[in-house]
Amino acid sequence: MKCSDSLQGLAASAEVNTCLERAKVGIPEFAEVYGHLELAQSILSCWDSWNRCQTVSINKAINAQEVAVKEKHARTCILGTHHEKGAQTFWSVVNRLPLSGNAVLCWKFCHVFHKLLRDGHSNVLKDSVRYKNELSDMSRMWGHLSEGYGQLCSIYLKLLRTKMEFHTKNPRFPGNLQMSDRQLDEAGENDVNNFFQLTVEMFDYLECELNLFQTVFSSLDMSRSVSVTAAGQCRLAPLIQVILDCSHLYDYTVKLLFKLHSCLPADTLQGHRDRFLEQFRKLKDLFYRSSNLQYFKRLIQIPQLPENPPNFLRASALSEHISPVVVIPAEASSPDSEPITDLVEMDTASQSLFDNKFDDIFGSSFSCDPFNFNSQNGMSKDDKDRLIEQLYGEIAGLKEELENFKAESTRGAVQLRGRASELEAELAEQQHLKQQAQDESEFLRTELEELKKQREDTEKAQRSLTEIERRAQANEQRYSKLKEKYSELVQNHADLLRKNAEVTKQITVARQAQGDVEREKKELEDSFQRLSEQAQRKSQEQAEVLETLKRELAASKQELQVVQGTLESSTQAGAEQNTRIASLEQERDRLSRAAEQHRDEMAALQAELQQLQDTLSSEQENSRTELETLQTQLRDKGTAREAERMVQDALTRMEDPAHISCTGSADCLLSRTLAASECAERLRDAHSKYLLDGAAVGSLLPCLALFAHLVSDTLLQGSATSHVAPVEPADRLLELCKQCGSAAVSYLSALQDPGTVASADCSLVTACLGQISAIGEELRPRGLDVRQEELGDLVDKEMAATAAAIETASARIEEMLSKARAGDTGVKLEVNERILGSCTGLMQAIHVLVLASKDLQREIVESGRGAASPKEFYAKNSRWTEGLISASKAVGWGATVMVDAADLVVQGKGTFEELMVCSREIAASTAQLVAASKVKADKDSANLCKLQQASRGVNQATASVVASTKAGKSQVEEKDSMDFSGMTLTQIKRQEMDSQVRVLELENQLQKERQKLGELRKKHYELAGVAEGWEEDAAD
Repeated sequence: MKCSDSLQGLAASAEVNTCLERAKVGIPEFAEVYGHLELAQSILSCWDSWNRCQTVSINKAINAQEVAVKEKHARTCILGTHHEKGAQTFWSVVNRLPLSGNAVLCWKFCHVFHKLLRDGHSNVLKDSVRYKNELSDMSRMWGHLSEGYGQLCSIYLKLLRTKMEFHTKNPRFPGNLQMSDRQLDEAGENDVNNFFQLTVEMFDYLECELNLFQTVFSSLDMSRSVSVTAAGQCRLAPLIQVILDCSHLYDYTVKLLFKLHSCLPADTLQGHRDRFLEQFRKLKDLFYRSSNLQYFKRLIQIPQLPENPPNFLRASALSEHISPVVVIPAEASSPDSEPITDLVEMDTASQSLFDNKFDDIFGSSFSCDPFNFNSQNGMSKDDKDRLIEQLYGEIAGLKEELENFKAESTRGAVQLRGRASELEAELAEQQHLKQQAQDESEFLRTELEELKKQREDTEKAQRSLTEIERRAQANEQRYSKLKEKYSELVQNHADLLRKNAEVTKQITVARQAQGDVEREKKELEDSFQRLSEQAQRKSQEQAEVLETLKRELAASKQELQVVQGTLESSTQAGAEQNTRIASLEQERDRLSRAAEQHRDEMAALQAELQQLQDTLSSEQENSRTELETLQTQLRDKGTAREAERMVQDALTRMEDPAHISCTGSADCLLSRTLAASECAERLRDAHSKYLLDGAAVGSLLPCLALFAHLVSDTLLQGSATSHVAPVEPADRLLELCKQCGSAAVSYLSALQDPGTVASADCSLVTACLGQISAIGEELRPRGLDVRQEELGDLVDKEMAATAAAIETASARIEEMLSKARAGDTGVKLEVNERILGSCTGLMQAIHVLVLASKDLQREIVESGRGAASPKEFYAKNSRWTEGLISASKAVGWGATVMVDAADLVVQGKGTFEELMVCSREIAASTAQLVAASKVKADKDSANLCKLQQASRGVNQATASVVASTKAGKSQVEEKDSMDFSGMTLTQIKRQEMDSQVRVLELENQLQKERQKLGELRKKHYELAGVAEGWEEDAAD
């Protein structure tokens, strides 16, 4: 309101603006004609002085001192935008300020820029849109600071960007958001879709405002009086603009939600209501906390929101809504504020300066009548001078009176606006009280009508009571007669019970005797069975002993035969032994001769061995020389030094600001990490071989070069991946990359020193690479667990399973229909036939739709895969493939569930409502399959037309199932209607009370089930988002 009041001074400055514009065009030409170039230069210098004044005001408003922005400097900046009809001067000055180097400077810039967007010229938004990307970059930069003004600046810059985007999308909304109800309706163009989208954008806008509100409060120590300190006021001052925005956004959101609830179902707007309730609680708490701060009490009157949020489900609640009004009282005289008339005085002074310079050059008479050259007006020069002086004096007096009048009118306008705001608040409160009184009157009127009805019911009850008493006397007489008959019946019943007891006792004794006989018989049978078993066991034991003796006799006979055979073989062995001794003597002679030959060959081989040893010694000498050369290369500035330099260069590039714009994926990081880990293992093996055998240095050097290259590539890829990852995993990944690089440098340095080459170990590098790989797995998009090559087979399997499930369901329905015709009659048969017939039609329609979906899917694959196979096409379009799989599973499952529900309904165990829900659910599943099938189809495809026609057939069949179910339900309910003919008044009253209790219980259960349904839908939405990868898409 302060800035809007100050804008009244623009009328006074319009004269200066006009003068300066004329000076730029007309004065130079006039001066060229009359030869006075000094006038042109002096007037044009006025524009330069205004620019300097504006620059000074901007620099004073945006400085590095931690104090609140002075109102006079901010007001000067706002008036400057109206003066030049834009914000070019503001941005030309701001672009020279070090906003990225000083957080306080950036915070005060955000405050001033927020004021300009609200109260500045309408072209401020157009001139500022081009700097939107710079503000986003600055917001991300300040977001890395967790203390001080860093987070505050980041969130404030996001708010300003959101405000610019909102006003760009909705140009009907002014910067200060002040609109009437008619203008709000025009902004939505009377289209419910526009109102729906506008509400979402307002929610986002208000969410940014509340985030800044909460962040500022959380950064202050509320245990002290921070609002009276300069630092605290510096942080709290921008919240005045936030409070003004929030009051309007809250009011418009409430009105738009009531309008949406009048056009859309309540379930559709459940998300809107939940989001509004959350923001309502936050805004109410923040308004309450702000109103208790001393700093705000003298600057602004903060409204209080109602105790409970509006009930959007009740249309009449809109009349109870009170728009929150933020009142800014009249400014008190303070050093920070200056009268608005100063600007008018400055403009007047500028005008008088222009007039004086014009008179000095051309003379006062020339300024009064510059084209009167004949001087034949009958007045002398002195008279003219006196007249001019008199006129100037009158003009000065009139200007002074005009300035005083403007100042008084400004103060009066401010007071009147404040009074008008107070009256509006009182009027809103009175309207609220009036509405409460009307509601109370309506409630009392309803109670009066209920009392009248109760009185009439009481009179009827009294009349019926007399009739009941008369009937009661007759009933008492009948009761006495019935009582006598009842006594006789009781006596007869007692006699019969005694006789029955005697008979029962006799029967019990007989049964006990029979039981004793049966037990004795059973005992005798058991004893006979035991004796029989003992005799059988003894006979078996004797048979086993006889068998054992027979086996021992047979074994003795076999041993006797073996001994006889052994004796015969010993005789034959003696003869063979003699023959063998003769052959061994011959073999000895032959071996002696062969030994002589072997001695000669051994001598020749020893000579050759000596020659080979000499050759091997020379080769070992050459290898030792080469080994020393390779070891020297390893220790000196060779491969190890080059590898160390490569890893160090990668660490340096990670810190380079130019590398911040580089981004990478988690899959690429995992591939690089895996290659580096494998190379590290090979390097460890080569190092171990080198320590065991120094000659193995030839296998160590190539591994060093490859190791350094892969580790450097992994470090750079990890740094690039951290730039697109969330904050916490990004910090951990960057820290692990630095640790891995440092460990690699230490390992390579150890390899260069002969004293530490044996103790060098790359296990720390391997561990860091493993941790980097683990973080890369966390950053991979979910939903990729199924291998890509399996997607094509999985699609075919799911489509086949869906078709099989539908065929099975159709067969089951036919079987149930046959059973119903065989076992049911009358109304039940008619209802079951109608329901099962509609279910059969639905299954047939779904079968046609699945076939059409297969044809369209085959066409999409053939047209889109090119030279690739169908499996490769499915793998390339994995997200679309997963949608097809999910839709197919839903259709098959829905068909099975609907058949089960129909079976239960036919058997009389299920409910009609369950069948209707199942039919609607399967229709939704087929709609999902249609959407998943046609998302990649050609709009002119014939198969697509068939699929859409099949989808319409499914919808018609679903409607037929629902209609037949409702009709059957109504028939059954008509058949089961209650019979009140034999019920008394007391019984009817009792059942009425039971029905009321049942109604209340059902209403309570209905409310709980609705809440449960809402929670289930939320959870289903979240799980579907996780399965489909919506979060990853949003992050990308």
